Amino acid sequence: MLLISKLQQCVITIILLTTTTVAVSNEIINPNQPPTTSPVETLLPEKLINGGIALFQLDEKPLSPPQWQGKSLLYFYQPSNQQWYAALGIPLDSGPTISITSNGKSYSKSLAVKEYPKQYITIKNKRQVNPEQRDMSRIQAEYQQMRPIYQSYTPQLLHSTGKMLRPVDGVTSSPFGLKRFFNQQPRRPHSGLDIAAPEGTPIKSPSRGKVVLTGDFFFNGQSVFIDHGQGLISMMCHLSSIHVEQGQMLESGDLVGTVGKTGRATGPHLHWTVSLNNNRIDPAILLEPRQPTKR
Repeated sequence: MLLISKLQQCVITIILLTTTTVAVSNEIINPNQPPTTSPVETLLPEKLINGGIALFQLDEKPLSPPQWQGKSLLYFYQPSNQQWYAALGIPLDSGPTISITSNGKSYSKSLAVKEYPKQYITIKNKRQVNPEQRDMSRIQAEYQQMRPIYQSYTPQLLHSTGKMLRPVDGVTSSPFGLKRFFNQQPRRPHSGLDIAAPEGTPIKSPSRGKVVLTGDFFFNGQSVFIDHGQGLISMMCHLSSIHVEQGQMLESGDLVGTVGKTGRATGPHLHWTVSLNNNRIDPAILLEPRQPTKR
């Protein structure tokens, strides 16, 4: 009986050692897997329209960030198929073909050029449609603060899930890309997603990131800029209050501030801009499916 018992223990030991060896071998197969990638789905979804996102499957690991028109692109590794990808934020004024480069090789894709509808808005405060000369120096100074944020590229990718959280509970009041007319005067297309909600409604961080700028701006009102890494930026504006500070690290779902109507706004809502490689893209592409409300 003792001999059989020792034999059984020996067999069990061999099995455990074999299992451990296989597990270690699996880790060695993917030595370059970054800790911030999602094992379930691609880091960013694809939508091949102007104002959308293009994903390029790369032939090899990039030695440096892939490029588009001299700008560094977000890139990531996908464990499910052991492939590297580059993500391009497609500009609103893009033509039907887009191209990037990685490790000296060119990659191209075709896209559908979307015609966005028009929107007419009446603004009672005429200065917020046609600013006076005394306003222009402030507007230009604020632009100089915001522009470097949108142009920035931090190497570490903080956003690490397939999609983003909806930052506030409310109704979409204005979608992305609308050709806007203020008091019948044409202005730049709508660069974000408007979500209407009562004043004071909490606003959450849509993903992990770092607060890189806060302020009270002429058009945007009280605003927060969050850097999610590698050129992926969120801007929340028209807030009634800000609950974060510049330099603060945020996790997905952390409180950013509250809904308001500061700046150029006709009512309380959150305007959420998402920028990728300094191109404004439709935030709705990045939203997780909304769960039904439990009663």
